[in-house]
Amino acid sequence: MDTKYQTLRAELIERLREINDLHSAAAVLEWDQLTYMPPRGAEARGRQLATLQSHAHRLGAAPELGKLLDALEPEIAHLPPDHDDAALLRVARRDFERATKLPSAFVAEVANHTSLSYDAWAGARPDDDFARVRPFLEKTLDLSRRYAGYFPGYAHIADPLIDRSDEGMTVAAIRPLFADLRQFLTPLVQAISARPPADASSLHQHFPEQIQREFGEAAIQDFGYDFTRGRQDKTLHPFMTRFSWGDCRITTRFDEEHLGAGLFSTFHEAGHAFYEMGTDPAHDGLPLGSGASAGAHESQSRLWENVVGRSLGFWQHYYPKLQAAFPQQLGGVTLETFYRAINKVEPSLIRVEADEVTYNLHVIIRFELELELLEGKLAIADLPEAWRARYEEYLGVHSPNDRDGVLQDVHWYAGLIGGSFQGYTLGNILCGQFYAAALQAHPEIPGEIARGRFDTLHGWLRHNIYRQGSKYLTGDLVQRVTGSPIQLTPYQEYLTTKYGALYNL
Repeated sequence: MDTKYQTLRAELIERLREINDLHSAAAVLEWDQLTYMPPRGAEARGRQLATLQSHAHRLGAAPELGKLLDALEPEIAHLPPDHDDAALLRVARRDFERATKLPSAFVAEVANHTSLSYDAWAGARPDDDFARVRPFLEKTLDLSRRYAGYFPGYAHIADPLIDRSDEGMTVAAIRPLFADLRQFLTPLVQAISARPPADASSLHQHFPEQIQREFGEAAIQDFGYDFTRGRQDKTLHPFMTRFSWGDCRITTRFDEEHLGAGLFSTFHEAGHAFYEMGTDPAHDGLPLGSGASAGAHESQSRLWENVVGRSLGFWQHYYPKLQAAFPQQLGGVTLETFYRAINKVEPSLIRVEADEVTYNLHVIIRFELELELLEGKLAIADLPEAWRARYEEYLGVHSPNDRDGVLQDVHWYAGLIGGSFQGYTLGNILCGQFYAAALQAHPEIPGEIARGRFDTLHGWLRHNIYRQGSKYLTGDLVQRVTGSPIQLTPYQEYLTTKYGALYNL
């Protein structure tokens, strides 16, 4: 390509990396707030985040960036759409157009508010005090509606919020998909509930935190987590964060009286990190250098947490190691009993602790409530009761308090309302589809997992998904990798096969 193109491209990359550096610096401050920051630092942290985010936004919406993108358009017109430079320009153009529609003052207001809202939630949840966060949540809803208002032309008020995290997805596409999934899940849950329940008492003993941590970290290192490019820390609500290709961190929370909570949280967040660690290092600091969407990302966290981490083959290899780590607690517990325990199906209140079969019903509830809030059909004051009613209807359980009800998830208290939850269930659906494609290419994968080997699976995922970053829209990525559009069938077959065997259905 000619010198003019190379000059323009170099300037674009310099501008995009400067914007990314500011977002990454903000991410460091957010990580610190969620892990180590003392409580009284919240007010200043909100101001600091607002400063960084508003400055990044100004750079991202600068007219000079728009002119640069315009100048590059004819220079790449001859390139195929899947060329890296063509994809970079597409994603950069998308981000620029989004940024130009948002006032810098609004971006700063959101950053400051969500920091203060998170701090209020962190204190309110253990005290079961919804009243403390209600005014924050009311402002969050107002900000969410205002955000949607900056993006006219969408069919539903939630669509621009969904588009932020799952580009190309809409309420019109998600509603029927979730309706079909619920129609499949309801009789499956009922059939399992009619069987004798699994004995999960072995998981509810005293398991010292440090030993839990050492076992979990050894397992994810075997999966492929690179501790020279990451670390694990504790937080209230586990998450993964990327500061750069060389710094992708995970967090978890441990419960010394419940083995599964910390263990599977570690597997889950490691799955997110694998995606970020597997992107092309040449795209570090650029819009292509991260996962395609929330749903695509969640497909990887759920794959490593559940399809691998809760499989019988995995524990055929790792259960003797776990017994050696906890001989008093698990020495007399058989592999079959443990395997049934970690896959026990039982409607419950807490999403992050839910089993694979009922999990998506938790997500569907949140998605529906988000839509009702945004549509004005539900007021924040009525949200706790609406939450309880939906849980009784969909899962047959009653929340006796708000701590284990509407206060349990951080998303609405540390971000906007809308676009927060659909990615979790989209991720489960994609997980089934991607894993089926991996098995078709490499039928030996289950046998390798049973021997504690993950190279083939991780390598297939890295080549087909991780390295692509956000080069493709999720729907296009799924079509390229699996040969079909997003569909429920592989995920349904996975659940039916696994839990049919576990519960003799």
